[in-house]
Amino acid sequence: MIAEIPSPATDSAEPLPIRRLQESLINRIAAGEVIHRPASALKELVENSLDAGATSIRVTIKDGGMKLLQIQDNGCGIRKSDLPILAERFTTSKLKTFSDLSRIQTYGFRGEALASMSHVSHLSVVTKTKSESCAWKACYVDGHLTPPKPGQSVDPKPCAGNDGTTITIEDMFYNTPTRLSALKSSSEEYSRILDVLTKYAIHNPKVAFVCKKAGSPTPDLSSPSASETPNNIRLLYGHSIAKELVPVQVSSKDKKFTREDEDEDMEADEPEGDPEEWHAEAHITNANYQAKKMVFLLFINHRLVESSRMRRAFEAVYNGILPKGSSPFVYLSLEIDTRLVDVNVHPTKREVHFLNEEEITERISDTFQRALAVQNHSRTFEYQTLLTGGVASTGQELSQKRKGKQREISDPVEEDDEESSSNLSKASKLKKTLSQHKVRTSLKDRTLDSMFPVENPAHVASSSSQGKSQDESTGKTLKSREIKESVCFLTSVLDLRRKITKGKHRQLTEILEKHTFVGIVDLQRSLSLIQHSTNLYLVNHGSLAEELFYQLGVRQFGNFSRMKLDPPPPLRNLVEIAVNAEDSTKNSKLTKSQIIDRIVKILMPRREMLAEYFSLCISDAGLVESLPLLLRDYTPNLNNLPSFLMRLGPQVDWTSEIECFESFLRELAYFYTPGETVVPTAGSDDEQAQDQAERWQIQHVLFPAMRRYLFAPKSLLDRDVVQAASLPDLYKVFERC
Repeated sequence: MIAEIPSPATDSAEPLPIRRLQESLINRIAAGEVIHRPASALKELVENSLDAGATSIRVTIKDGGMKLLQIQDNGCGIRKSDLPILAERFTTSKLKTFSDLSRIQTYGFRGEALASMSHVSHLSVVTKTKSESCAWKACYVDGHLTPPKPGQSVDPKPCAGNDGTTITIEDMFYNTPTRLSALKSSSEEYSRILDVLTKYAIHNPKVAFVCKKAGSPTPDLSSPSASETPNNIRLLYGHSIAKELVPVQVSSKDKKFTREDEDEDMEADEPEGDPEEWHAEAHITNANYQAKKMVFLLFINHRLVESSRMRRAFEAVYNGILPKGSSPFVYLSLEIDTRLVDVNVHPTKREVHFLNEEEITERISDTFQRALAVQNHSRTFEYQTLLTGGVASTGQELSQKRKGKQREISDPVEEDDEESSSNLSKASKLKKTLSQHKVRTSLKDRTLDSMFPVENPAHVASSSSQGKSQDESTGKTLKSREIKESVCFLTSVLDLRRKITKGKHRQLTEILEKHTFVGIVDLQRSLSLIQHSTNLYLVNHGSLAEELFYQLGVRQFGNFSRMKLDPPPPLRNLVEIAVNAEDSTKNSKLTKSQIIDRIVKILMPRREMLAEYFSLCISDAGLVESLPLLLRDYTPNLNNLPSFLMRLGPQVDWTSEIECFESFLRELAYFYTPGETVVPTAGSDDEQAQDQAERWQIQHVLFPAMRRYLFAPKSLLDRDVVQAASLPDLYKVFERC
């Protein structure tokens, strides 16, 4: 039998005692109302930065803001004397009395945001005012100052810093596991953060916004300062929305129109100084733009809010214009007298109440409808006229074609006069090409085997650990992706790129750009045949590949994809394997263990630099977690990994920046170069499968990449590219015979 659980009423006749909650519990409950997720915390911090008069706001995120959320601005900063009470509840510089709330002009006013963050995360603040000679850093836990490290004092510490404030939040919701588990994935939280920043960047075009992930060299969101709202919409939401925008302005001073007769004035202008005066500025899309979901940006007195009433009203305006299931883009900035707005109605200030909401919404909706009616007289459509995907010509193009035909009909005399010259030109075009000068191959030709990748059996076990950079199955047709040049401002890297461009041999580069692959002559000696025009060339594809991978390394510097190793092997063990297999260590004065220690000591202190610049990630425990991925769909011979790591010690010049980068990338290119395996395979079947896989990679991955990215230097002509045959010369030999 199942025992019945007694209810509280029947369990005891006595009522439960009322207890006073502890202060820490009260603050933690209040923090849960204000800070729902990382995006809501960021919204509060962005509003604080805007209140401080910032013109530049930079945001750095890690793991969707749950591990790290940092915001840096160039505002007025915080006084050192205010730091002790900065994170306490209800401490604010925005108001003094309750009457100030009715004319509040700032975003914040309660003084709960930083306090709430200090109760659910580790909060630190670095701030500097223009009058102070240095910045001050303070750390907070549960609303109070806390020492940055055990044994130190809780007082703010002087440090270097720019004017403004940098707030860092780490380990959000570390003490509320239920809230942490309820959050979405890190990518979902990051998209919410980008959405909040995008909306504020649209409304504040005079402020520069930048948002990026920690460790990423390029930002995911960037808007310039001193811009305009339409320009930021084009930059952040795309050209498809920006080209269909209709600017709309409406205010309480505008004449009001009735729905029965919009051409007849019903009311005179409202008197100046009216406390119910309001003004609205909007950018809405016309009937040419259609989206599945409505994008509605609403700012009331510059505060990002939501209004279901306004959303429904604006959707009703578009119901008669857009097809069913389509939605518009609406940006609306509404400014109302602060005495008529109640901002203290929601814990996160997401909603506000204001007088005459229904009347203002109706006036704005009517203005939208009149603006769209003017734009609705003409629409733009694109339709397909050919099965091959052709788009119909515009009216201007059609009229030009008609004019051309009429000109041909009206000028028969000129046609007769020019007949002789046209015949001569046709004769020159139809001149027969001799057989020895015919090119019988095409770059567009494609074989069936190029569509079916051949898997290397030595890499099958590790294919799942190489991240999203490679295809998970071999049955999919590979799609080439453009390898874009990374944004880098290091002078040494820019010098290396200029050096590559300057050393380009024009004729050899053209041969590789327009070549046709013939076949591999000798895999062990890295010899292949390619054809360009009527010439046949014997090339050392190993030397070409080494130069290609070096240039790809310089091209992607600081922005490499990663090839994860699972499980990650120990760095020391890999170096030890290579050192034991190296014969040249016998002539060294150092023992093998000393050589291993020296190489490990060189690499371990530089692992942060290796991870940031080259995506070569080595953990604190000395585990090699990932390698840089230079070329998609190409897997280097991982048997050469120990040798690669060993050579990083003596072969890389760690003393100079440009020599360090160049020598490291040369070693990385040497590691990627196809060649003989270090460890021989056991079975003949595996050897044959590996041979086929390597041949497939060389033909269908390496040579197409050379065609697109290789700037061939003149040094390759010395012994790596040799002309083997020429069709005109062969014809001369046959003619003699």
